[in-house]
Amino acid sequence: MGLFNNLFKKKEEKTKLTFNQLNGTKQFTSENDFLEKFGAVALEKQRNLFGVTGGLSWNVDMGKEEITFGDHLTFPMQVLGSFSHSSETWLWVWENKAGGYAESVMKQALLLKQYGEENNIDLLTVGKFDAVENDLHLIGMIAVEMFNASGYYLGNYGQGTMVVTIKSDTIDKVESEELSRILTVFPELISTFEIQNHKNAFTNYLSQKGYELTSNGNEIKAEKNENVINAAFNEDNLLTKLNANS
Repeated sequence: MGLFNNLFKKKEEKTKLTFNQLNGTKQFTSENDFLEKFGAVALEKQRNLFGVTGGLSWNVDMGKEEITFGDHLTFPMQVLGSFSHSSETWLWVWENKAGGYAESVMKQALLLKQYGEENNIDLLTVGKFDAVENDLHLIGMIAVEMFNASGYYLGNYGQGTMVVTIKSDTIDKVESEELSRILTVFPELISTFEIQNHKNAFTNYLSQKGYELTSNGNEIKAEKNENVINAAFNEDNLLTKLNANS
């Protein structure tokens, strides 16, 4: 279990936050819209993160704004907020007045709040609300994609779980077998979250991975190099079949 090394948050000069820090090509208008557009890619990054940090103990230093796994893996982090195990509520870091967090460690959270206000997304603007575990994952995934982070981490510290984002070339460069990854990640996405249109989510995912798509009614063929992925959907655009060959 991780422990907080530094409970005293350093003072930081206030800086003006702008959306120049966001990836302007990634826009969404609702939770479902995000999941259909970027959910699979965000979830895929978590497998890279686990490949590097899986099973290792964690520790954070708020003064340095870093998270360490094991004895030697240290990465810069941004804090999004925390989930209370007793009240089962989510608290955004900018709403945690008692925490005394430096503004620099919550830049991403503040920018997400701004984005939520401009696009009427309650998940990003309500400071404290009743939550379930999937909400923590969704918040982490949104931050990862909007800020091109390497992944998010759910750190259980006993009374609660803190959600942070991490950026690291080590994590970004983890290699994987592509077909196996896709056939694992996409079913995981649609079984974990209630996504209205699986077909849209699949099309966006494979397009972002550089596949050429051809559609025949409710069937989609995705091709890239020697890889071929076939997916079929019902009249409600929900996945009914997924297979691949190379």
